[in-house]
Amino acid sequence: MTDHSKKTLKDTPASILDLVPILSGKTASDSFKNSLNLAQNAEKFGFNRYWLAEHHNMPGIASSATAVLISHIAGGTSKIRVGSGGVMLPNHAPLVVAEQFGTLESLYPDRIDLGLGRAPGTDQLTAMALRRDLRAADTDFPENLAELMHYLAPKEPSKVRAVPGEGLDIPVWLLGSSTYSAQLAAILGLPFAFASHFAPQALHFALKLYRENFKPSEHLKEPYAMVGVNVVAADTDEEANRLATTLYTSFLNVIRGTPNQMQPPASDMESLWNASEKYAVQQMLRYAFIGSPETVKKGLGEFIEITQADELMVTSHIYDHEARVHSYELLSHFIKRSN
Repeated sequence: MTDHSKKTLKDTPASILDLVPILSGKTASDSFKNSLNLAQNAEKFGFNRYWLAEHHNMPGIASSATAVLISHIAGGTSKIRVGSGGVMLPNHAPLVVAEQFGTLESLYPDRIDLGLGRAPGTDQLTAMALRRDLRAADTDFPENLAELMHYLAPKEPSKVRAVPGEGLDIPVWLLGSSTYSAQLAAILGLPFAFASHFAPQALHFALKLYRENFKPSEHLKEPYAMVGVNVVAADTDEEANRLATTLYTSFLNVIRGTPNQMQPPASDMESLWNASEKYAVQQMLRYAFIGSPETVKKGLGEFIEITQADELMVTSHIYDHEARVHSYELLSHFIKRSN
């Protein structure tokens, strides 16, 4: 097993998770243009991969047709890896996912990642509209995962085949916000990504379980853990804290169950939330690194020292597109850059 004892921030590659936010007063079309521009800049800045997350029935998130957007981003870039962070497998037939990602891999060879989650990525009513049948959706996940990986494996011709998809080398990741996917990824010898950017509570236990129970496989010889964080970087701490109010209001809306388009920075957060809401948002954003480059570098450095994460998956809820791009540019100065 790899010795993680000397891992530092400068040794750690970073990637981007894009929820494709719809800004207040703007459209999904505007969001797609911003995402492509951000991906092109991310490639230039040396980020490792660019992932898009499946969500449904959310007025502020435009990434519902995840595979379509992956193709859009991959087609507008040339070398950065592009993938799903993730596709919510219970919403789809495994064969359809195999065919979609087989098509993507055929279009953009050696650049596609397939990250899988077991949550619906939406509310229960919308989940019913997507799946038609919610019975045993979570408990079916290992079976559906095995079926999907069967379609992607090289094998003799069978009655049901993923064309394209069969025999293609598409990295499969398991995503999670609890210990369930950590244990399953360890058993199957797959890379694992933990969603500590919104669910930090089980991070350290999940990483421990994953590393201690990892079984080498044809897919991966040693455990590889990617960890989600929020980053809002700006030239000064003051400016970063101003920009971060968009992040706070986004999570405040999650807590209240009032989804909305992404809002511009607030002039006074204290007038928007009460004490219990503020505490809840702060708990969800335990791993949010906000400030000047020096402040963010220090915080992320300590985070890597503690978690020994193999890779960072960064998401930035910043309203102004240029400020969002600038935040990633500042971050790129002290991470391990991709070739």
